Amino acid sequence: MSGKVDGVLVTGGAGYVGSALVPRLLEEGYRVRVLDLYLYGEQALAPVRGHKNLEEIKGDLRDEDLVKRALKDSDAVIHLACISNDPSFELNPSLGKSINFDAFKPLARLSREAGVRRFIYASTSSVYGVSDAADVTEDHPLRPMTDYSKYKALCEPVLLGLAAPSFVPVVVRPATVCGWAERLRLDLVVNILASRAYFDRRIEVFGGDQMRPNIHVADMVDFYTFLLSLPDRDVAGETFNVGDENKTVRELAELAHGVVGRLAPERGPIELAVVPSNDQRSYKISSARVLRKLGFKTRRTIAQAAESLVSAFQAGKVKDPQDARYHNIRTMQAAHLR
Repeated sequence: MSGKVDGVLVTGGAGYVGSALVPRLLEEGYRVRVLDLYLYGEQALAPVRGHKNLEEIKGDLRDEDLVKRALKDSDAVIHLACISNDPSFELNPSLGKSINFDAFKPLARLSREAGVRRFIYASTSSVYGVSDAADVTEDHPLRPMTDYSKYKALCEPVLLGLAAPSFVPVVVRPATVCGWAERLRLDLVVNILASRAYFDRRIEVFGGDQMRPNIHVADMVDFYTFLLSLPDRDVAGETFNVGDENKTVRELAELAHGVVGRLAPERGPIELAVVPSNDQRSYKISSARVLRKLGFKTRRTIAQAAESLVSAFQAGKVKDPQDARYHNIRTMQAAHLR
C-alpha cells in the first residue's frame, strides 16, 4: 500500500465477523472506528470497549453526515455492514435495498473524497447462484437468485468504477462464515447444524445435495487483516473468492453430528433426518486465485469451527440458542427498522 495504514473504519464492526475482526485490528496496532446500529446488542465489542485506539459510533449507514464523520482520518474502510442473509432482506426489501445498495454509492464516493486509500468490500459468494461448474472462479458469470445477492453483486461495479491511484478498491466474495465469535449467529449453515446437534440432539437436513462453500471466522479475519498490509499493485481493482471447504449440506450435517457426538457424548445420541427442500442454491467456489496471486491459504478447518462452537456451548456462553440476538431475521422483525 502506498503509505502506512493507521486508521481503519469498519462498518458493521459489531456484527458477526466484525466482532472478531475489530479486536484483531486493535491487536495489530490500528486505530479502529466502528460504525454500526448495534441491533444485536452492545455486548459484541465488550471485550475491547474502552481501548485507547477504538472509537464506536452508533448510527445508520444511510446518514451521510454521520458517514462523513466516521470517515475522518480513515486510511482504509472494511465495509461489512448490510442487511445480511436472504430472509432478513426479504422481510423488508425496500429497507434492504436502501442499506445494501442505495447507501453503498455515497459511502464509496465519500470514502474516496475523504482520502481513504483502500476500500475493502465484503460481497458474497452467493452472487454465483446455481452452478454445475467444478470450481467457480471469480470470472464465472454472476447469477444471483435473490434480491440480497443481486444488490451485493450490483455494488461491485459501483466500487470498482471509482478506482484511482489514490483510491484502491478490493472486492471480497466470502464463503459462508462459521465458528464462534462474540456476536454469534446461529442462522448460518454450520452454526445451525452444530447448535441443533448440541441443544436439540436432532439435525434436519433440508435437501442435502446442495454444495456450500464455508470458511472459519478466524480465517476470514486473517484475510481482511492481510489485505490491509499488501501493496496497491497486488490488490487494486481485484475480486477474490475466499473460502476453505466445499461440502454438501449433508456432509456438513454429518460433520456437525460427528464433532458434537465426539466432544459432548454425555448429551446423548443425535438424530439426523433428511427432509425435502426448495432451496436449490448450489455452487463450489475456487480460492485458487487468492492463493496464486496473494499466497493466502486458510489455516483452519470447518470441523475446527464446529469444535469452537461446542466449546462455547459447553462453557455456557449460549444460554438460549433461540434468543433473537443469534438470529438476524428475528432481531430484524423486532427492531422495526425503517
